[in-house]
Amino acid sequence: MNMVAIILAAGKGTRMKSELPKVLHCVGGKPMVEHVVRAARQAGADKEVVIIGHGAEAVRQQLGEQVEFAVQEPQLGTGHAVMQAEDTLRTFNGTVLVLCGDTPLLDGEELAKFVARHKQSGASASVLTTYLDNPFGYGRIIRDRNNNVHGIVEEKDATEVQKKIKEINTGIYCMECPEMFIILKRLSNDNAQGEYYLTDVIGKLKEAGKKVGAVVTQDRDMVLGINSRRQLAEAEGVLRQRILNKWMDAGVTIMDPGSTFIEADVEIGNDTIIRPFTWLEGNTKIGRNCEIGPNSRLTNVEVGDGTHLQFIYAHDCRVGQDVTAGPFVHLRPDTEIGDKVKIGNFIEVKNSRVGTGSKLPHLSYIGDTDMGSGVNVGCGSIMVNYDGKQKHRTKVGNDVFIGCNSNLVAPVELGDGSFVAAGSTITKNVPAEALGVGRAKQTNIEGWAKKYFED
Repeated sequence: MNMVAIILAAGKGTRMKSELPKVLHCVGGKPMVEHVVRAARQAGADKEVVIIGHGAEAVRQQLGEQVEFAVQEPQLGTGHAVMQAEDTLRTFNGTVLVLCGDTPLLDGEELAKFVARHKQSGASASVLTTYLDNPFGYGRIIRDRNNNVHGIVEEKDATEVQKKIKEINTGIYCMECPEMFIILKRLSNDNAQGEYYLTDVIGKLKEAGKKVGAVVTQDRDMVLGINSRRQLAEAEGVLRQRILNKWMDAGVTIMDPGSTFIEADVEIGNDTIIRPFTWLEGNTKIGRNCEIGPNSRLTNVEVGDGTHLQFIYAHDCRVGQDVTAGPFVHLRPDTEIGDKVKIGNFIEVKNSRVGTGSKLPHLSYIGDTDMGSGVNVGCGSIMVNYDGKQKHRTKVGNDVFIGCNSNLVAPVELGDGSFVAAGSTITKNVPAEALGVGRAKQTNIEGWAKKYFED
């Protein structure tokens, strides 16, 4: 094992004003701490140890078995937090990358460069720094006459002269283990916060005659820490633009980036057009040569090549190739729409399979249905799937014609090539190539209307 990442995720985040642990607030559709874990792996970490405290159980449940955990209780500062990983890393000898769980914009490639520079330098510890025009709130990098890092001073402990320094500590470090834990045990909490600062490790290493390095990153956005809802929105905007740029560079047309929202795990094929006011969320996968939107939201949806979806809400379902759907369509979970299906306006499909080339023109509910290919569903048709206690399925064969305003009361089956007369309520199976009629015989009463209005 060459490198381990320690991710600090124990803080409450009081400025978020939330019952949810700060690191579980989402950016780009994923909790902040998951972005950090991903960046650590991209940087080359073989294992991640997440330090938890406030909301520990919620963080455990979110990350599951993909990482290891160490608990910081009580929370006595960043240095104290890193100390909690000692038992987990007792036998580890190598580089430790220390990251903050509230920095969702971290870039794995940039972190990998930082780690490489640290290892090449032979330093006992290296800190990632950047320059800010307004460094308020950040620890300042103190350098000596030879421009070497002498130490780091926190905002509340800094003098007026030190507060004018614009090079800041990003809170990202590389340190060598087991030396790191030896130095951590020498820290003092004699400061304005009464905490054990991880930043003090730099000064302690200098006192011990060890080499300390600093690597400057030009990517200021990458190291943005989230402490408030405003900063959360700022990070969301930065990540959203990164994602949009990535897909435009990959051959996707995004007509209005300002009104398009694409989450981090979404995949899109080239020559697809994304129209305004479209949300692509979760594990959605869009094929090539598609048109999505306007005003569409897809969550965990797989869409085949050449499909056009507009004014549609779809979630946890699959849509085949060369499908047209919309406007005003709702595709609910466990739905599979086959290739070349046409879905018109005001259609809801739930937990159903619709076969190749079938047509659902308008104003219908298709629930718990297994539908074959070449089916035509007339306007206003309803699959009556619920009897008040449990759901039942409707089976529709191939090349079936269902007349307008029909009710199919499940469980019921329509054979291949069968017809249902318009206005029917079907409660019994219709054999293949038969006509099902389920309506009362019409009776006309001559002169009734005239008499009604004369009374």
